[in-house]
Amino acid sequence: HGLIQAFSRTNRVLNAAKPYGHILDFRGQQGKVDEAITMFSGVRAEQAKEIWLVDKAPVVIEQLKAAKKELDDFLQSQGLDPRPEAVPNLKGDDARAAFVKQFKEVQRLATQLDQYTDLTDEQKQEIEQTLPRDDARAFRGVYLETAKRLKAKQDKTGGDTPGFDGQVCEPPGEYGSDAIDQLDFEFVLFASADIDYDYIMNLIARFSGQTPSQQEMSREQLIRLIRSDAKFMDELDEITEYVRTLETGQPLTEDEVRGGYQRFKDQRHAAELAAVADKHGLTNEALQTFVDAILDRMIFDGEQLTDLMEPLGLSWRERREKELELMDKLVPLLKKRAAGRTISGLNAYEQ
Repeated sequence: HGLIQAFSRTNRVLNAAKPYGHILDFRGQQGKVDEAITMFSGVRAEQAKEIWLVDKAPVVIEQLKAAKKELDDFLQSQGLDPRPEAVPNLKGDDARAAFVKQFKEVQRLATQLDQYTDLTDEQKQEIEQTLPRDDARAFRGVYLETAKRLKAKQDKTGGDTPGFDGQVCEPPGEYGSDAIDQLDFEFVLFASADIDYDYIMNLIARFSGQTPSQQEMSREQLIRLIRSDAKFMDELDEITEYVRTLETGQPLTEDEVRGGYQRFKDQRHAAELAAVADKHGLTNEALQTFVDAILDRMIFDGEQLTDLMEPLGLSWRERREKELELMDKLVPLLKKRAAGRTISGLNAYEQ
């Protein structure tokens, strides 16, 4: 019992920074491990191993090859080259959901192989040939972008679902609306324990100091790395655009990068809010005050929304319609700025 508890607690998932654990060595006590697994499962020893122990690396490598071939075959069946840059050209939610399901399996197997500490050089080369590192990062990036959009649709209920560019999507098929509702995106598979916010800020600072003759990482490689990690999914556009504004050969310290990125985000947020205010006939100051009050308390107050709309002089029916139109634009902005925290009362406008 104690041995199984030790394994379970070591391997317990905590968050995006700990999607798995490492059990460094149990071969020296193989007999006790077999006995504990058999006792815990209540079945024969060999059957218990099949239930509790993962496949050996060569088996998983073959599974990875098969999963990658299925992904390639699927993209080719859609008239596309089996390359990451082709994925945005998929037509319809059927195809996008199919890509999500198929690449998630590829990533699951790749993540599993990352945990093997005794891979031979030949096995590592075999994995690299099957899924080159640059391709893997690029595929993860387009996966996260596609999954993020599908999840936004998944979070909405009822009515026709608009497509990525505003069109009404096709009727549900094998991977249509019903399948989207059932998708589990498993974003934890796409969050590296080695890459965090501090690491990215340091990497951007190093990039800014590069000259063409000493370039370690191109701008596109840096962007691809950032976009391949689920931890940055909620600010992919901001951090990508910020990196595109930087000039190489003009070194920045890590603190300067942090400050510059924060100013860039503040300016972008202010511009987004000003556009919403202008569209709905509100002043920038009034809308900014309304949003700041929500984020300060993390509570949505319906009475404050009524006060915000009062200067427009609308009837109650008109005001209600305008409130719904306004909140349809504000909810995504509020959720992004809340950075994963829950805003109490906002769910009334998320349907």
